[in-house]
Amino acid sequence: METKVEISTSAPATTLSLSKEAEVKVAALMEQEGRDDLALRIAVQPGGCAGLRYQLYFDDRQLEGDSILEFGKVKVVSDKASTPYLAGATIDFVDTIEKQGFTIDNPNAQSSCACGDSFC
Repeated sequence: METKVEISTSAPATTLSLSKEAEVKVAALMEQEGRDDLALRIAVQPGGCAGLRYQLYFDDRQLEGDSILEFGKVKVVSDKASTPYLAGATIDFVDTIEKQGFTIDNPNAQSSCACGDSFC
């Protein structure tokens, strides 16, 4: 089950979701860092086989126009240019025998490459 609380600075709100599994994993990783001032930043940038790629990383900055979403103790931040690409997307964490890591299911992606790291 997903929990969503939307907070926006001057940027339009997004419907980006974080699965419970991803929320738990991000919170655990932040705890390992020993800092409570970090947010998970997701950015969409040019690159990859299909033209655009995601970047996920911890950030302690808030930039003008950022969209900020809170999921329990986890804050997810996206910049003004990335937010429209992420509307309706879900960040999940998968831990199976075949695959481990964060995945992004994005209904805005028209296609993706075989590596799964980029989209258009």
